[in-house]
Amino acid sequence: MTRRNQLGQALVGGLAFARYTIGHFLNQPDNPTAFALLRFEAMDEPQVDDVHRHLFYELIWVDAGQSQQAIDYQRYPVGAGSLFFISPGQVHEFEEWEPLRGGSILFTADFFLLNQPDQDKLFELSFLDNFYANPLLHPADADFRAIRQTIALLDTEYQRPDRADAVLQPLLHSLLAQIQRCVDQQPGAGRVSRQYVVQYKQFRQLIDQHFATARSVSNYADQLNLTPHHLNLICRQVTGQTAGGVIRTRVVLEAKRLLTFTDLPVSAIAAQLGYVDPSYFARLFRQQTGLSPQAFRLSGSATGMSEKYRQ
Repeated sequence: MTRRNQLGQALVGGLAFARYTIGHFLNQPDNPTAFALLRFEAMDEPQVDDVHRHLFYELIWVDAGQSQQAIDYQRYPVGAGSLFFISPGQVHEFEEWEPLRGGSILFTADFFLLNQPDQDKLFELSFLDNFYANPLLHPADADFRAIRQTIALLDTEYQRPDRADAVLQPLLHSLLAQIQRCVDQQPGAGRVSRQYVVQYKQFRQLIDQHFATARSVSNYADQLNLTPHHLNLICRQVTGQTAGGVIRTRVVLEAKRLLTFTDLPVSAIAAQLGYVDPSYFARLFRQQTGLSPQAFRLSGSATGMSEKYRQ
């Protein structure tokens, strides 16, 4: 039985998918650590699938070399002087092209928010949680050098046998604030208010939890203490889509994942996603992607990732 078939069986009872903790990337699956800093030059290769999901945030920085990263069917060449962000729940694939120098910082939401009175602080970071479509950032040279200096401070503290969260967490906050400043300097970045960023991310969080059973904009708006009109306004400001469009995009993304990583028939996938009529689901999928579900399953973007998953 292939891992793909095992996954398909697991999905019969719900939208399950293998997810990794930070401990898995240390090759210590039972390690409950909430923060790690790994250098590519020194780390052991993690014993995880090439294609995987995280239960934590990851920031990759590259000093030299070239790699290809993929998140949910979008591929990005990540080279020297760049930063790459991976958020919980995203389907991620790492592929090294040239020997890399650099590393990654891994942290949980709980670690970031520890002792923070403002629990929306993490949501205010617009480069996390797939807020922007592009998780790849190329800071100006001076900004990248400043970011690397903060990473060096984090690395020094992390390597200490007596390292302390009380030192690591403020340094992490400083690093992410530096990155947000770089993001805010990008063309068009300042067009969305911080409040809208937070409210949109809260909406996305609810969708991630309920997209298979709830697709009413009014229902989500009620949970956010917003009117449907206001929720639509927020979504249009952030994404250019209506709130209903954001929900449909999330449903189709999950459909793509199921078509790629399972052998479930299209009718079963439709049922998993809450559609009684498979033909209606197929029409929705085609409207969003330009392909039928079966055509997508046979396409290069799906078969390439599924083959890596089954290796």
